[in-house]
Order: sequence, then structure tokens, then C-alpha cells
Amino acid sequence: MIPSIQNLLAVALLGLTALRVVDAQDAKLVGTWTTKSKKVLTGPGFYDPVADRLIEPEFAGISYSFTADGFFESAYYRAIPNPTTPQCPSSIMQWQHGTYSLPGDGSIVMTPFAVDGRQLTSSPCQYDTAIYVRYNQPETMKRYEVITDPFHNVPRLNLFRFDGAPLQPMYLVYSPPQMLPTQTLNPTATATGAKAKRTLDGGDGGSQHPIIEPLNKNALVDPVKPHNADTWWWAGVGLTALGTVMYMMPTSY
Repeated sequence: MIPSIQNLLAVALLGLTALRVVDAQDAKLVGTWTTKSKKVLTGPGFYDPVADRLIEPEFAGISYSFTADGFFESAYYRAIPNPTTPQCPSSIMQWQHGTYSLPGDGSIVMTPFAVDGRQLTSSPCQYDTAIYVRYNQPETMKRYEVITDPFHNVPRLNLFRFDGAPLQPMYLVYSPPQMLPTQTLNPTATATGAKAKRTLDGGDGGSQHPIIEPLNKNALVDPVKPHNADTWWWAGVGLTALGTVMYMMPTSY
């Protein structure tokens, strides 16, 4: 049975309507989003591709940027507390960019440019220098939603990880987004990156195990051996005893 012209027009109209819905959904996602501190933002203020270094923000946070033509960029900065030794927190900075797609089931699939991702890990009480590595971790957000925040009255992006766990809410700060060029920035990068500095920073992983490759082998140092408290205690006892003996010794006038 040959479909009528009316049926063909109806199908075409439905297709155009669906396309407009997808486009509207994309339009809501476009921009640079960041968490409450507003100190972590994608773009050259977080990663300098010329010097090949991550720039430590003032406070921890997360930022994502999305373009209308399918590119993304992400920046993570998070401190990791150490309950057993509070004065020795660890920290992570992570940066990636690449392409993203919307499969149509409400999810976001992000595929990074593998050679460009960077991660800086700092444990000041264990290592003399931070560990700076190449980082490649595809991410899948199970779903997302763009709403108007009822308290701040600004657009808010809620991302839900592959297991449904929510990320921190992010708020729109730039539209169009603030991003580095949406292309591979270090296509011939080698394992020579600049020596990483010790820093307090933080990050959050994605849905899969990361693939990491050292950029600065000099930063992969042996852990600093902790001081033995017993040794210091006995040294103190010995010095106290020595001082007592010297005090009790007779003196000549």
C-alpha cells in the first residue's frame, strides 16, 4: 500500500518537531557551568596548554562547558581530607576536553581527546613533588536536567553519574562557553612535562577507570618516610637525663 501524501507530510512534521525538541535541549546545555564557589572554570585560567601546566584555583569545585556543535571541556579541583592525619590532606586537579553526544535516552556521553587530558595529584606528607600525568577518562552521565534554581533564580545544571549519583549542582556563568580551542592541543606531546609543584587541589572521577601516563618521571618519587615518634621520645628522655646529671654535678668556685 502506497502511503498518502498526507501521511508522508505528517511523518515529516513529526520528525521536524522531534528535531526541534533535541535542538532546544542542546540549547539549554550550551555554556560554562560551575559549582557554588565559582572559582573553578574551564578555559585558560585552569589549564595552560602552552606551558603544559594546571593552574590552582582559590577554592575547590567542578566546571563543565558544552558547545552547540558537540564539544565539551571539564575541570575538577578537589581536596581529599585525611582523618588520621588532618594536617596532611591530598588533592587532585583534572582537566579534559573532547566531544560529547546525546544518545536520546537523556544521557550525555563524553569522549575526551586522549592525549590532551591532564591530572595533578598532590600528597605533601608522602611525596616531595606532585605527580603530573596524562589522563584519559571517558564519562557517561546517566541523565541531566537544566532548571531554574528556585533560590538563586539562575539556570542550574544537574548531572547524574553513570550510577545515578548526583554531582554538585552547577550554575551557568558564561554563554557562549569559556573554553580552550575545541581541537587536539598537544598532538605530539611527549613524556616531558614541566616539573609539577606541590599544590592543594581536588577532583572527581567518572564512570570508568582512567588511563594515566606519567608526564614527569622526576615527580614519581619515593614517599617521604614519616618520623618515628618513639625515637623522638627516647631522644628527649636522654637529653633530660643528661641535663639532670650535669645539674647535679658539683661545681668548683
